[in-house]
Amino acid sequence: GTLIVLKYPYPRQVEEPSIYESVRVHTAMQTGRTESDLVPNAPSLGTKEGYLIKQGKIVKNWKTRWFTLHRNELKYFKDQTATEPIRALDLTECSAVQFDYSQEKVNCFCLVFPLRTYYLCARTGIEADEWMKILRWKLSQIRKQMEQRDATLSS
Repeated sequence: GTLIVLKYPYPRQVEEPSIYESVRVHTAMQTGRTESDLVPNAPSLGTKEGYLIKQGKIVKNWKTRWFTLHRNELKYFKDQTATEPIRALDLTECSAVQFDYSQEKVNCFCLVFPLRTYYLCARTGIEADEWMKILRWKLSQIRKQMEQRDATLSS
């Protein structure tokens, strides 16, 4: 390919392209591989990071945490400078991402896992929407991959 030198560092937030599926298919056609071969090895286009306020598990207080979303993993850290995550959530186990109005805070949403529901709040409604959109997109991609795998196994 062509070498491209960027004048500015890579941005922290990358907009999720709506052409993701066609990019993957195009790459498969160019390499002669099948689209399903590329899915596990393709670099993640849907990444996001930023501060969210998270409710504690036992003591129900709220703490600001730095979140990073990469591939099927949502990690949260004490702050942006921390190198080790407090926890890494496997989105393949997440069943839903939805707005939450049960909390006294605004711009809240929750991630539903089998053993726990995580309550998160963003600073603005737009930011909460962005997080929810990309997380829902991730869940839809995970479901597609699982359906494809199940169809392959049953045939």
